[in-house]
Amino acid sequence: MAISDIPRTLWWQDDEETGRPAVYMIDQSRLPLAGDVLVCSLHEGVRQAIAGMAVRGAPALGVAAAYGVAIWAANETADIQTTPDFLAELDQVAAEIASTRPTAVNLAWGAERMRSLAHAHADLPVPELRGLLVAEAKAIEAEDEQRNRAIGALGADVLPQGARVLTHCNAGSLATAYFGTALGVIFTAHEQGKIAGVWVDETRPLLQGSRLTAWELRMAGIPFRLVVDSAAGSLMRQGLVDAVIVGADRIAANGDVVNKIGTYALAVLAREHGVPFYVAAPTSTVDLTLESGDDVVIEERDPREVTGVAFSGIVEPGTPVETTSLDALTREGPWEIPVGKGHVVEMSRRGGAFRIDGWVQVAPPSVDVYNPAFDVTPGGLVSGIVTERGVARPEFASSLAAICEGSGALHEIR
Repeated sequence: MAISDIPRTLWWQDDEETGRPAVYMIDQSRLPLAGDVLVCSLHEGVRQAIAGMAVRGAPALGVAAAYGVAIWAANETADIQTTPDFLAELDQVAAEIASTRPTAVNLAWGAERMRSLAHAHADLPVPELRGLLVAEAKAIEAEDEQRNRAIGALGADVLPQGARVLTHCNAGSLATAYFGTALGVIFTAHEQGKIAGVWVDETRPLLQGSRLTAWELRMAGIPFRLVVDSAAGSLMRQGLVDAVIVGADRIAANGDVVNKIGTYALAVLAREHGVPFYVAAPTSTVDLTLESGDDVVIEERDPREVTGVAFSGIVEPGTPVETTSLDALTREGPWEIPVGKGHVVEMSRRGGAFRIDGWVQVAPPSVDVYNPAFDVTPGGLVSGIVTERGVARPEFASSLAAICEGSGALHEIR
């Protein structure tokens, strides 16, 4: 087990069956028990993967948006003959992708970067624009890894020797094209021998901590312990946490941080117990047009994420008789297991085995639910924001502006 064992999250590759370009991505909605790879040859497939949380995490969403535009240009524009028509349709596709999830700024950033590039080369014929957009999307993926490794190096410097770090949600390689932001800091610090252990919040309701962060840390061979979200305060009170580090989906000009629901509570607890609270994110996540986090539209998700538990797994038949029986049940497609009471469980064929996908209700029927996906942590609770260009410190209004508008040299802004 090593950091190098962690797979890439999404990439561009020709489809082995059709020979056409495709966007490949790990289906994170089923990790860790089912590690499917989605193959998207149309931009709508990429958009649905974003909407369904098959790909998630701010930096990964930026790359996914770019690849969504690129796959449209490569596979869906054969009938477009003129550049004006191409650009008009491109605008619609970019807007459609950008609106799929409203809170994370990187999604709109990736789509807009592709759109702006095409419009800046409006003198080119359509075939050249196609090639330009594909090359740009690949460049965005490569740049993402470079940024994440720079964030890891700068972030490791702020952690003490023998650090016991608490993290929330998943800001690892799975949340990026590769390597991660908050977990990238932990990966780098671990390689330097600075990490004593990691506390991993389970992160209700989709359990990105217990499903994804725990999976990545185990793959990387880093010691960790999984805890329920409500254990964080008790751990800090006992002096068992030396630093909290999280990712971000959007950062306002004043340092307010929009991140997975529960982040604000951690920041309050960290301040109460004198624990430094760091945020790790690329400069593409910083939105200087946003004065504060109060202006962010907070996405609300499906109530069923709270009223029940979704799960996936693999069933491997032990005998030929079992295989024959399960084959018969799934021959016409997924077989819905009649469990009743509002629960949904289905089985489908997957290679030499069978996959189980299900949702089991745990709350009373028809219960009213409020399910915000994110919250806002005021910049006043943040000790530092680690970017690829430097570590911003309060006052963030000046330090973030200096980093985002500067030369890009790696340095610390105080």
